[in-house]
Amino acid sequence: MRTYVVGGAVRDRLLGLPVQDRDHVVVGATPEEMLTRGFRPVGKDFPVFLHPETHEEYALARTERKTAPGYKGFVFHAAPDVTLEQDLARRDLTINAIAEDEAGALVDPFGGQADLAARVLRHVGPAFAEDPVRVLRVARFAARFADFHVAGETLDLMREMARNGEVDHLVPERVWQEFSRGLMEARPSRMIALLHECGALARFLPELDRLFGVPQPAEHHPEVDTGVHVLRVVDRAAARHYPLSVRFAALLHDLGKGATPQSEWPHHHGHEATGADLAEAVSERLRASSDCRDLAVLAAREHGLVHDAERLRPASVVKLLERADALRRPERFGQLLEACECDFHGRPGWEDRPWTAGDILRRALVAAQSVDAGAVAAACADRARIPERIHEARVAAVRDAAPSRGD
Repeated sequence: MRTYVVGGAVRDRLLGLPVQDRDHVVVGATPEEMLTRGFRPVGKDFPVFLHPETHEEYALARTERKTAPGYKGFVFHAAPDVTLEQDLARRDLTINAIAEDEAGALVDPFGGQADLAARVLRHVGPAFAEDPVRVLRVARFAARFADFHVAGETLDLMREMARNGEVDHLVPERVWQEFSRGLMEARPSRMIALLHECGALARFLPELDRLFGVPQPAEHHPEVDTGVHVLRVVDRAAARHYPLSVRFAALLHDLGKGATPQSEWPHHHGHEATGADLAEAVSERLRASSDCRDLAVLAAREHGLVHDAERLRPASVVKLLERADALRRPERFGQLLEACECDFHGRPGWEDRPWTAGDILRRALVAAQSVDAGAVAAACADRARIPERIHEARVAAVRDAAPSRGD
């Protein structure tokens, strides 16, 4: 029985990056031997065990055979006669197919170290095309390692997997798992751009793919299409270290522009309502978390009004606050403003422009929160008019906080 550290732990150590998790492969052992040594089984489809002390994962060396479409269409074979090289051969990228033995010696049968040095994301072998999840994984690694490029032959395989329908077999939960992780990387735009380039984005997120080639409004540099704008916006959110919900909202905020008839370009009047419906549909289809879904829908519906905060009357500001549930959920409203700030600064030449809408709306929220709704209700003789009176009191408070903005 021989054990090796494999995958990301070896890759990241060679890159000089912090090692988060260490996965191990075990050659020459049986499940019974692992149990005898105190390992705890956790694998469902193939034998994976947790070390009794470190709780790190140890998987028996295995091979796999494609039996059906999709990432679940495999039969795995784990036995003492499976070699380390056979196990590494089934991995996705050469940089993830390097092993390190217990003495610290590297086993690198597919040139992973050379590709690390050359900053290349290259598939290990033709079996790559059998698992559609690998398209997402390559895109996610492109987002993580911004100075790496995808090998031409790997990109060709990804294109073929999109053309032949292999990526159509991805289940929503798996897409969301990889997609959400990619959004949390340093350059999420590279994930989206690569999925668009290989044709996979059009298969499982056509609403977003459709934005490429759609011009921005005339006042927002129509020469930069909406897809490129969205890439800039989501990278801005990443640079600000915003949470996943803000990044997802930044990504989906302009979906409505993809539904604008070409005859109306570069204008997109009323795209927010359509965009909110599309953001909700996409979120449901991807099985996105509820916080991501809610903020994405809110940003798609309200970002236009948020940007117009300087021109809104106090009554319109309060309606926006109430519609966004800002008084009950101020933290989420703050995230909406973060997504809108990224939208504003995601335009060429606007990176350093002051964005006043956020400050205006934050002050307005504080003013609206200062209204004692209970006292207003107690002073209202007609119970049916309590909501109206509270709304009026909030409008007055917002007006008093910004007296120069008029009625």
